[in-house]
Amino acid sequence: MGAAPMPTHHPQLRLVTSQVAPRPATVRGPRPARPSTRRPLGQLLVESGAVDPGNLAKALAMQAREAARLGDILLAHDWVSEGDLMAALSQQWRAEVIDPKTSRPDARLIDRLGAQVCLREGVLPWRLVGAATVVATARPDDFARLRPVLEQAFGPVLMALATERDLHAALLASRKSVLNLNAETLVPAAESCRSWNTSLLRRRAVAASLVVAWVAWVLPSALVLAVTGWAVLSLIVTAGLKLAAVVTHFREKAPESAGLSAPVAIARLPVVSVMIPMFRENDIADRLVRRIGRLQYPRELLDVLLVVEEEDGVTQATLAAASLPRWMRVVVVPKGPLKTKPRALNFAMNFCRGSVIGIYDAEDAPDPAQLHRVVRRFHDRGPEVACLQGALDFYNPRANWLSRCFTIEYAGWFRVVLPGLQRMGLAIPLGGTTLFFRRAAIERLGGWDAHNVTEDADLGVRLARHGYRAELVETVTEEEANCRAWPWVKQRSRWLKGYAMTYAVHMRDPRLLLRQLGAWRFFGFQALFLGTLSQFLLAPVLWSFWLLALGFGHPVALMVPHWLIVTLALIFAAAEMVNIMVGLLGAKLAGKRFLWPWVPTLMLYFPLGALASYKAFYELITQPFYWDKTAHGHSEAELDEVQEKAIA
Repeated sequence: MGAAPMPTHHPQLRLVTSQVAPRPATVRGPRPARPSTRRPLGQLLVESGAVDPGNLAKALAMQAREAARLGDILLAHDWVSEGDLMAALSQQWRAEVIDPKTSRPDARLIDRLGAQVCLREGVLPWRLVGAATVVATARPDDFARLRPVLEQAFGPVLMALATERDLHAALLASRKSVLNLNAETLVPAAESCRSWNTSLLRRRAVAASLVVAWVAWVLPSALVLAVTGWAVLSLIVTAGLKLAAVVTHFREKAPESAGLSAPVAIARLPVVSVMIPMFRENDIADRLVRRIGRLQYPRELLDVLLVVEEEDGVTQATLAAASLPRWMRVVVVPKGPLKTKPRALNFAMNFCRGSVIGIYDAEDAPDPAQLHRVVRRFHDRGPEVACLQGALDFYNPRANWLSRCFTIEYAGWFRVVLPGLQRMGLAIPLGGTTLFFRRAAIERLGGWDAHNVTEDADLGVRLARHGYRAELVETVTEEEANCRAWPWVKQRSRWLKGYAMTYAVHMRDPRLLLRQLGAWRFFGFQALFLGTLSQFLLAPVLWSFWLLALGFGHPVALMVPHWLIVTLALIFAAAEMVNIMVGLLGAKLAGKRFLWPWVPTLMLYFPLGALASYKAFYELITQPFYWDKTAHGHSEAELDEVQEKAIA
């Protein structure tokens, strides 16, 4: 229910009015600018004693080289109180400051503009005053630009002021359900898995199982040969892709500046928003503030959102008890039937202030210079480069054998395979953290698929389908390697389930996908997604050939000539050599040569992946949207100790 309209006569409400009739449906653009007669905000603050003149001078110098408002700079450095700032803005703009928490806005007015638009533009359609609509803003400097759009929606408008925090709280209180629904359906249905029909999938799975069982009964030899042939073919393709990545590393490796003109100075550094999804984190707050606080980026340009589920009382209580800096705030995602990381990201993106949006995990420890590197790369690249992926590394590789193998695998993936895919012009399956996007591009794509449990890999494909590029940036974020077997299986099963969902969604219309990606990238998509899934699922088929090496018989050996068995043995040996080569090179590039002796043991590590694939396909049929959270926090103290020593 909307709030009752304000009375027409309100002598205490000083508002800036448009004094024009409603515009027609078509927005004709902003009016010519008029010379401003408003007194400078800094002058008002100094005259009232709210700001020290020296601090004002420093803030103005910062504003000259940063895309930040003067008030935000002063607040970020605690050079002014919020109350004094709002009082000065009220005097400068001759507009009243309202408190939408105590006097709720009319929800019907919000809907006419759209809650997402209100959040993005920092406005709040509040009340009617006669024939005019009072619109509160947290950014009065932008109100003139928005006026044509506001007048098209409401007719004559009056400007009031509100803090961004109060404005966000009021919008969330009024339109929480709308924002929640939007977060689940941002991605177009044709590119989302939200229409996944679990019942139909179960019936198809049963039918396929019956067909396989019938073929196994009637034509067992043909089935064995077909499955073995596909397993070997997928092995050749995936190993070939890895080998090509290694070759490109030695033949075409170039610095980040390759293909760029001479660096041009960045006129004004942008605001960077970083979203950090959190769930059931009871002792992370202090460490998180300390790690993110090491980022060497201006605090007035740093906007960190801690994204927490409404039903997660543990994390909310932990954060409420913590002393969070001004540049770090909590966004609570409303309760809903769907509870996934991408849904939380879609919801929280509405509250981001930056033109660059990044993602970290709660346990991440990014390189202090990371944001400067990202901003520089976006500045130097064209708008077609919509995403930058940093490298992930682990700070606990010595915890046990599993953590060593996991570290080797990640080193090969982020230091060898992904850079190779980029150099070969293929679409990059993104990781879930240390990701940065141009906001305009991610909003144009519809954000993340809220129903996909590997929303990152899916987004990498969607970027390529719509003409954007993702690139690797040479910066590292350290996180915790999963060093326990069953949590590792659970994490890997979620990744593989998401790979299967992503493949199924984008192969709904193979011709369209081929047209959008082109033949080469279409092949790369098949090799990466279908090849990876096939390798994990059919790994036992390939392992069965160890029977021949151990002197036992094998069914395939009775069906094919001896020379083909020898060829298969050579293929297996070559594929294993490629894996070892990728592991050795990745460990070297990551500065972890001490892991070299453990690289050959990866052949004992990947059987866990086969187990994870069976769990993944079972859940694909029974619980496709279930998010199996990865447990962390077992080696956090180790990282803090390492970082403290590095700083000292």
